[in-house]
Amino acid sequence: MGKHYTNFRALLEQLREDRIAHFSDTSCPGFRAIAVHRVGVWRRTLPPPLRKLLYPFYVLAYHWIRNHYGIILFWTTSVSRRVIIPNQGNVNIHGKSVIGDDCVIRQNVTIGGVNNDRNDGPILGRDVQIGAGAVIIGAIHIGDGARIGPNAVIMSHVPAGAIAVAPAARIIMPGQRPAAQPTRAEQEHDVSALH
Repeated sequence: MGKHYTNFRALLEQLREDRIAHFSDTSCPGFRAIAVHRVGVWRRTLPPPLRKLLYPFYVLAYHWIRNHYGIILFWTTSVSRRVIIPNQGNVNIHGKSVIGDDCVIRQNVTIGGVNNDRNDGPILGRDVQIGAGAVIIGAIHIGDGARIGPNAVIMSHVPAGAIAVAPAARIIMPGQRPAAQPTRAEQEHDVSALH
């Protein structure tokens, strides 16, 4: 029983860190989602009879978080310390993803696999910040300290410290015909001119 007591103490310590990371606001939907996730992971360390006894409570809490706040965070996802989900609403994280320490995941973010047949989710390093509406898919790695801008679609590795942004919106005035999209070479030239 000592091992389970130690695991329970570790769970409480993680929950304390998560609460502080969420500005000590236990009503924050992100804190609640991570707390239910941590309890789900902890439940798997218990002996089978106790695990089965707690399963319905975990499933009920998981479904409540999913349906009430729109945050899908499976217990199979590897979530490190002090991960922050500051806003509720349509946060979907693949069950095989790995989320590093001190990451921030904003609303309307999808961190997922390419298809249902594979068990490959993205791996986020430490201190990764993901903007609202971003989509990160596939067995890719997002390096430590990377920043993913709002509405960016990421399907390849992002180096540590890099910033990945979505294309800027085009403005079309009433009665004006949309201009042709710039080619990739023209876009790269525009970006290189900034340096």
